[in-house]
Amino acid sequence: MKLALLGGGGFRVPLVHEALLGQQGDLIDDLWLFDTEADRLEVIRNVLVQARGSRPGPTIHTSTDLAESVRGADFVFSAIRVGGLPGRVHDERAALGLGVLGQETTGPAGIAFALRTGPVALRIARTVAEEAPGAFVINFTNPAGIITELMQTVLGNRVIGICDTPSGLGKRVGALYGADEFELSLDYVGLNHLGWLRHAWYRGRDLVAEVLDDPGKLSHLEEADVFSIEWMQRLGALPNEYLYYWYSTREAIASILSADATRGEFLQAQQARFYEQAKAHPERAFQLWTAAHDEREATYMAEARDEGEERPDTSGGGYERVALALMRAIALNERAEMILNVRNGHTLAALPDNGVIEVPCLVDGAGAHPLATEPPGGAELGLMMQMKAVEQLAIRAVLEDDRGLAFEALVKHPLVDSVNVAEQLTEDFWPQG
Repeated sequence: MKLALLGGGGFRVPLVHEALLGQQGDLIDDLWLFDTEADRLEVIRNVLVQARGSRPGPTIHTSTDLAESVRGADFVFSAIRVGGLPGRVHDERAALGLGVLGQETTGPAGIAFALRTGPVALRIARTVAEEAPGAFVINFTNPAGIITELMQTVLGNRVIGICDTPSGLGKRVGALYGADEFELSLDYVGLNHLGWLRHAWYRGRDLVAEVLDDPGKLSHLEEADVFSIEWMQRLGALPNEYLYYWYSTREAIASILSADATRGEFLQAQQARFYEQAKAHPERAFQLWTAAHDEREATYMAEARDEGEERPDTSGGGYERVALALMRAIALNERAEMILNVRNGHTLAALPDNGVIEVPCLVDGAGAHPLATEPPGGAELGLMMQMKAVEQLAIRAVLEDDRGLAFEALVKHPLVDSVNVAEQLTEDFWPQG
């Protein structure tokens, strides 16, 4: 089987490769890495070769030709970053300069990211339709919900979006009780980076209800570093960590502004050093990547934690583990349950049929099928409905190349509190030329 990884020169590609060397190693014969920057591809190839050592694995190919990379592929992983980290920095600073949240996927900067990425994502979808019409596209590209929905306008349900945050939350809850994550049945509902874990069923027990009733155990969850115990108990559910930007917007903006650099600026400087050093010392590429990766993980969402507080251990795999489990279930027609970004259909009646939501799904050889679920409470459902309307306006802005629709999306975004600010953001965010 052939796997094409778009954004193959990206920093996190070695995580996918490492997972492929595990239980997925018997599935993929050829791994194609596509990127627009040949020098980055060479660096990442060196990392992969050194990380693999003498272990068997798929044959690695690199290419700057999109059609060649996806031609005949069985699966396509899309993990692109249009505009690179300078684009992210621009989005963050433009929003912060106007007093609104500057964060990659949440808030107006997330809409900017979608507007810049959307046309390229559409080109990828059309190329896959021509060169690999039977392929499943597993979308890593942020903002994952919007980009997945946009690519589905070309490829339909063969595009599935992934995020490791919901399953990671369930895994952490299970670990508090010695429960293996694969024994849990998770009841989660939301949009990408906007959702709630309501139940985690384990041998007839609801571990979410139990942990919410036990402040001592609840305090050991990573989420207790982000949200107060009282607030989570009042919610009656465990919020996705990205809801920090919704529930503590003022604090998030203040914390980001007080830091020496935004997250994008930190990553831009760090990755520039990594690629420069790895090109100068190709024999140390894997060693340099490991050090940079560890630093990146330790500082993730630092603005949401107290100064000096380290992020808990995140070993064991993230989005790459979810993506490869999804690929395996489809390829081998092995029924599996996992939380994914898929087309709503009739799952949540209050949301559009064609809107992408993030919910538990049954996966088999035909793809991912959302499981029936109860809608969330009124406040949560209302927020989902408003954000889905904003997302679909952004999608239409890309499809119709309509600046006015982008402006409307920003005006209606709950984290943009001014029409005038939305107009200034549109001026900053709408692609020129």
